Amino acid sequence: MSQKSQPEFQSETASQPPERNWLPLAIAAGVVLAVVAVFLVLGRSHNAGLEPQATNAPLDPYAQTLTISDIAMSEASNLAGGKVTYIDGVLTNSGSRTVTGVTVQVLFHSFDQKIAQNQSLALNLIRSHEPYIDTEPVSAAPIAPGARAEFRLIFDKVSDDWDGAYPELRVLHIDAK
Repeated sequence: MSQKSQPEFQSETASQPPERNWLPLAIAAGVVLAVVAVFLVLGRSHNAGLEPQATNAPLDPYAQTLTISDIAMSEASNLAGGKVTYIDGVLTNSGSRTVTGVTVQVLFHSFDQKIAQNQSLALNLIRSHEPYIDTEPVSAAPIAPGARAEFRLIFDKVSDDWDGAYPELRVLHIDAK
């Protein structure tokens, strides 16, 4: 007895690929973009706002009454895997006015003594050292005549051409009353 093969029936839906649900992929892409945006915003927040000034920009006349001393530099890793550079120091006001704001120009030099990075930013005072160093604007704790205050400058990125020596700090602008 011979066996007859029965014809195979395929449904029309089996020949078409299954419909893909794009919603989970779109949500995942949105989350990734949001995380990247947060890192970009937070990374720029320390150094944002001020444009670099010319290296021969005029200094504030009151700058001669301010002394920057006890400069120290340090580095740390950030959550994004990058390196953060800190410049700490002491600002002394030997003038007769109360200082409520300071803008400094920081010039990082290269090995051939050219400017590798020119950055202007507002100087922030150290509010506390424990459990970590916390900063605040000078306007939150003005520096009275004869007073000293610790400060910190934060750089999320320093030029690869920087020679590693202490940068030049110039006081460009002072708010005082």
